Amino acid sequence: MPQKAKIAEQHLIRRYLLWCYKTTKEELDRIDRKFTQLVVDEEILKILRRQNIKLTEDQSNQYAERLASFEQYIEKKRTQAHAEKFSDHGPKSLQADYLYLKNRLTAIEQAAQLILGKNALTQIQTQYEGEMRKRILESREGS
Repeated sequence: MPQKAKIAEQHLIRRYLLWCYKTTKEELDRIDRKFTQLVVDEEILKILRRQNIKLTEDQSNQYAERLASFEQYIEKKRTQAHAEKFSDHGPKSLQADYLYLKNRLTAIEQAAQLILGKNALTQIQTQYEGEMRKRILESREGS
């Protein structure tokens, strides 16, 4: 195979592995990030409850409603997260879809290293994380 064709093939393989990694990681992250968000949300709720601020009676009622609403939001997220990740067989038993995504991601990572070399996986992961941060920072209200 001529060198130019080999390089073109490597580029196609790299792009396909990047696409496989991105799509699989996004699906897995969609579930896993709910658990990490819960850690942050619960800490925010604790801080909000500890704050000692002066409120009028009307403000106090509205503030309490907002706190209760946030607490309900957290509980709803917790219920959804557990349903998406764990089966009815207990918290140690993963849903088949979740388990497949975890194993698929591991297989993609191993394939990237075997086909493209050890540094390829690190490059793919770095590109993915950079893109996710960029999306967060560039997101607009209402988009």
